[in-house]
Amino acid sequence: MDYVLPVFAGFIAVFSVVISPVAKTSESFFKGHSATGKQPNLLTLVFSQVTTWIFARSLLNAAILGFYYGIWGALAYSFYYFSFLTGGRIIDSLRFEHGFKSVQDFLKARFGKWGTTCYNFVIGVRLISEVFANLLVIGILFGVSGSQSYTLAIIAFAIVTLFYSMLGGLRASLRTDVFQMILFLGTLLMLVVLVLVNENISLGSLWFKSFDYSQPGPVLMVVALLQIWSYPMHDPVMMDRGFLADRETTKRSFFHACWISFICILVFGCLGIIAGANATTGEAMKDVLLRLLGKTPMVVFSACLVISAMSTLDSTLSSSAKLIASDIGILKENIRNGRVVMVVFMVLGILLVFLGNKDLFSAVAVSGTASMYLAPVIFFSLWGRQKNIPVWSYLFSLVLAITGAVLYFTESSGYSALLGEFHKYTKLLFICITILGLGCMSFFIGGIINKRNLSE
Repeated sequence: MDYVLPVFAGFIAVFSVVISPVAKTSESFFKGHSATGKQPNLLTLVFSQVTTWIFARSLLNAAILGFYYGIWGALAYSFYYFSFLTGGRIIDSLRFEHGFKSVQDFLKARFGKWGTTCYNFVIGVRLISEVFANLLVIGILFGVSGSQSYTLAIIAFAIVTLFYSMLGGLRASLRTDVFQMILFLGTLLMLVVLVLVNENISLGSLWFKSFDYSQPGPVLMVVALLQIWSYPMHDPVMMDRGFLADRETTKRSFFHACWISFICILVFGCLGIIAGANATTGEAMKDVLLRLLGKTPMVVFSACLVISAMSTLDSTLSSSAKLIASDIGILKENIRNGRVVMVVFMVLGILLVFLGNKDLFSAVAVSGTASMYLAPVIFFSLWGRQKNIPVWSYLFSLVLAITGAVLYFTESSGYSALLGEFHKYTKLLFICITILGLGCMSFFIGGIINKRNLSE
């Protein structure tokens, strides 16, 4: 049984390489167009949206939160997938109401060079963290941190994914996403069946944690509902896929991606809940699941993580290439430069794996908190259509959000205790409310001041 997962991973890798087209034009490499210039259809776009947002770390995070906080922890992580609804609205407003071709174009029009520079920095960090997080999950699946199998799995996985991503860019990512999503859904269905027929499992255990608004699970649910307004805009993988198809196809793809991904994440969260309900003192989630389910379902569980890691990683590399060689324009937009960027981001991600923090949810929470600087941008400048917001309001919101993200990291990691003895998710809620409230206030006041100055 020990050889099944490596063989399965090898099959996915080889088949992904085989079906990846070699990009011959910049339109294909950076925008995902076919050789004839045709846009992706609805099924391709939905499957690509879902499989690139069901990160390997997301599946693992959902299960871990379910393990510790019950159904409320699993729902909290699932709530992040309502980002597809807010993201779809953001894209529709950007493209079809305001007429912009990218998020950067919009921010440049509203806040000049500061608008794009700050945004590009935030999403650059986001992309590197995604490479790191998915490589980390692969390492954990194949060995103990620091072991030879752990290191070899990460390096091999990185090389294969980088290879086929460099072949076709976004076009290759879209094509492999469809294959990987079909495989993921089949694997997930198999896992659900194996769990349902298992005599050791009782679905009643899903409610082993009662609802208490002061507990971490419900608190994190509120945090997720605060962060989903800005989270999509700072995710270049989601935003890039919002500019590939016509209006109706794009709107439908975001809607369907929302409910499909919500269900998939919740299913994994429920596995964690079952483990939490049956755990003995000090027993790890993986050990509980292995005891309850046996080896075969656990191999299927790990297979789902492998598929999601690969599908997310190739999309992250494609967005990295587009960011540096197309959106920012540091390099000339051509396929060669796009491939160079992919190599750089992969190397940076690998370095973080071996040198960085190993807390998977910290990466999500810090990233989501930093993204909240965009909430007032969306509320006032995009949906509110206000063109008189000063740059200082934008910069104040950014500094506030980055400060909040750093504060959460230090508080949750034990480096500081400025916010007292509250649970780290309660602290995160306080930080998010502060960022959202003060950020929106700075836009409101800045807009009033600018309006008065213009009228004088």
